Amino acid sequence: MKCVGIIGVGAYVPENIVTNFDLAKTVDTNDEWIRSRTGIEERRIASDDMDTTDMAIIAAENALVNAALDASDIDLILVATATPDYAFPSVACLVQEALGMKNIPAMDISVACSGFIYTLVTAKQFIETNTYKNVLVIGSEKFSKIVDWNDRNTCILFGDGAGAVVVSEVSDGKGILSFELGSDGAGAKHLAVCKETNTVTMNGREVYKFAVRQMPESSLNVINKAGLEKAEVDFLIPHQANIRIIDAARQKLGLKKEQVSTTITKHGNTSAASIPLALHSEIQNGRVKDNDIIVMVGFGGGLSWGSVVLRWGK
Repeated sequence: MKCVGIIGVGAYVPENIVTNFDLAKTVDTNDEWIRSRTGIEERRIASDDMDTTDMAIIAAENALVNAALDASDIDLILVATATPDYAFPSVACLVQEALGMKNIPAMDISVACSGFIYTLVTAKQFIETNTYKNVLVIGSEKFSKIVDWNDRNTCILFGDGAGAVVVSEVSDGKGILSFELGSDGAGAKHLAVCKETNTVTMNGREVYKFAVRQMPESSLNVINKAGLEKAEVDFLIPHQANIRIIDAARQKLGLKKEQVSTTITKHGNTSAASIPLALHSEIQNGRVKDNDIIVMVGFGGGLSWGSVVLRWGK
């Protein structure tokens, strides 16, 4: 069986920063309330003339450079997004055209905040079966266009951005060691887009209860599937939804704070872009190193979840 991993990483976040103080001018909230409950200090919001595809293209270009590959080397594009530019064509097809990747398959996968893990695992299957060699996986979201900016319970949470990785065969013992995907449609109503307003609605209490249970449980499951112990995990890159949820997962795994990515402070919840953005940030900061055992775990609409454990490196 081929070893499949990540050989290149790229990211993009909009220039426009919206702080908690900015939000306090328009809704009944304040910086201390937001930080204490979510860990968020600011988030990036895309301009009106920048959509999900635009951010995906930039992140993808950066990932290709990082992987030392040309657009012609890519065999498949997978985009995780819940906020496409259009119902169709897919973001993936628009990225394909923009990057000049002629005639290769391209598709979107919609699992909200779990989307990046789902696309990463999908890419793995295609490479393991010798169907494709290099797969471009992108998580890109413009959640600002489906947020009700008068709802203080949701507008404080979300931000825009994109992260991309190139997935390919890697050296023996490296790459994705195990994974888990799951969903529970009985909880779908707790996190959804309202048909009438096309804005995000969330039962915060139920989503929180689900995430606090599912994130550590799924993380432990993939660690066990990989034949590893908790103590062997070097770094955790969780979906950046809420600092209290992240801390609960960290404690269950017995990790120190410095072993966990918390980019939520500056990016907020960027849904499917959350994990690849965090991965890119930690690589830039030098906190992800060759041979590190890394757990990536996310949860989101569906309700859904996904996790992988991998040994970093090519």
